[in-house]
Formats: sequence, structure tokens, C-alpha cells
Amino acid sequence: MSTPEFIIDVRGVTKQFGGRVVVNDIAMQVRPGEIYGFLGPNGSGKTTFLRMLCGLLTPDGGSGHCLGYDILKQSAEIKKHAGYMTQRFSFYEDLTIEENLDFIARIYEVKDRQAAVEQSLERLTMTARRRQLAGTLSGGWKQRLALAACLIHQPQLLLLDEPTAGVDPKARRDFWEEIHQLAADGLTVLITTHYMDEAERCTKLAYIAYGNLLAQGTVDEVVASARLTTWEVVGKNLHAVADQLRGKPGVEQVVVFGTTLHVSGRDAVRLRESIAPWMREEYRWHPIASGLEDVFISLMETAADNFK
Repeated sequence: MSTPEFIIDVRGVTKQFGGRVVVNDIAMQVRPGEIYGFLGPNGSGKTTFLRMLCGLLTPDGGSGHCLGYDILKQSAEIKKHAGYMTQRFSFYEDLTIEENLDFIARIYEVKDRQAAVEQSLERLTMTARRRQLAGTLSGGWKQRLALAACLIHQPQLLLLDEPTAGVDPKARRDFWEEIHQLAADGLTVLITTHYMDEAERCTKLAYIAYGNLLAQGTVDEVVASARLTTWEVVGKNLHAVADQLRGKPGVEQVVVFGTTLHVSGRDAVRLRESIAPWMREEYRWHPIASGLEDVFISLMETAADNFK
């Protein structure tokens, strides 16, 4: 089938467990070749949403298409053309890298299976380790094996659920270089992450908290939509300043960044009034552009908890 205008095009997607709504009326559109970052605190519904997209869970409500297939009626077809990398390493630890890849290729009924395995080993530079047991691999190599397994049937969509959690900085950087190359080759990626530096490498972002989609767009659009004003202060005994400012009118968050303090809020006038008494000679204040971390902390702290 031809490539649709949107690889993911859904609206009103909803899921409940035990009477509690964990994904609430989410709409999302992702174009071919985009790297779409999906962010939010633990338990926010990110994994549930991914599982509904790839056909592992059926939504309780909503409609739309993934890879051109109906998410309610054609989940089997979606599974054939999507690759899903789970949070936890889910391969056979008593099999080698090569044996794991061959097993996954069998499941997907990949044509010319041996050639596909060889190509996967070469692309992710695992040829020298092909006979190493998966259970003996480090976190970074397990991540690489998982990615290779997701790609072996040449999917059009890659769904990655916190793929870089627990791996070292170099493995993270190598992983993202591979993701950008895959996107350049036309693959579409939806990835969940808690790392702000990774979020900034995405084409677009969506932020979910307690099942609700609170923001989406490019990095600049998400930051601008928050309408957050942030001041940076430098000086002595900043912890005391932070304690005094928390809870003041207009002050939504006070966060220590190394030797500085960031004070943020949506009401710029009330925020300025609250920090005015501390604008003394011993402290240096200046307004700064709010960053993604400032915005996401603000979104999380103002979101309604669906456990209550």
C-alpha cells in the first residue's frame, strides 16, 4: 500500500483499567520520517498509548489509523508493519545474539532470513559478538540487540518505550545517531523518554500527564505555549531564597541548577512582585528563556492526578 499522509492519525483514544482512565481522549498526528518524542512522568499512560497504537491493546474509545490501518479493526496488520521496543529487555538470555535475531525473523516470516540476520548484525556492528549469549551483554549491547530485532522485518514505524534508560552516555549518543539515520531513510519513530536532551533531538513532542495530553508541537511551540516566565538568580545561600519563595503568589516552581536558581511562573506580574524583595545587592537576577525542563516540570506540577 502507498505511504499515507500521516503514519499515525488518531483522535479520542481512551483506555480504562479498573474504572480509572489511564489514557484520556488523546489525538495525535505523526508524519512519515518524523521523530516524535512522547514525554511524561511515570504512570502517565505513555506505554498504554504505544501498545494501543501497535495493536497489543484495544482502545475503549476513539478512532483513527496507524500505518494506514484502522486501529480498532486491523491490529494484526499494524503488528506486521511496526516495530515495538519495550522498556525491559525481552529476549532469550540463553540464546546468542544471532539466534535471537533468527528467532524474531522466523516469527515475522522474513524472506531470506539468513541474509536479513546478517544485515542486522552488520548494521548495528554486532557481527563480532554474534555468538555471545544475550544474557551476558551490557545494557548498551542489549539495547542494540533489541533495536536490531525491531528492525529485522523492515517496519515502517518504530515505537520505542524509554529505550535509553540505564545505558551510558556514549551508548545513548550512538543510539540517537542510529535513530536519526533511520529517520533520514524514511522510517517514522515514536519514542518515549525522560531525558530533556533527547527530547530536543525530536522533530516534534507531545507531553502527557495522568492520561491527559497537555502539549504538543515542535520544541519552540511547546515552550511558547506554556507562557512561562523564568528568572535566574546567582548569589549566596540560594537554598534559603528558594525556601522563602516557594508558595509565593505567581511562583510555580523554584529549582536549583548548579550554582544558580531558576524561579518560574505563568503570571509574570505576580512573579515579579514576589521576587522583588530579594532583588538586593547580594543577588544577581536576570530573566532567561524558559527551557524544556522548566516547562515540563510546570506541566507536571499543575496536572490533575488521576489516582485521586
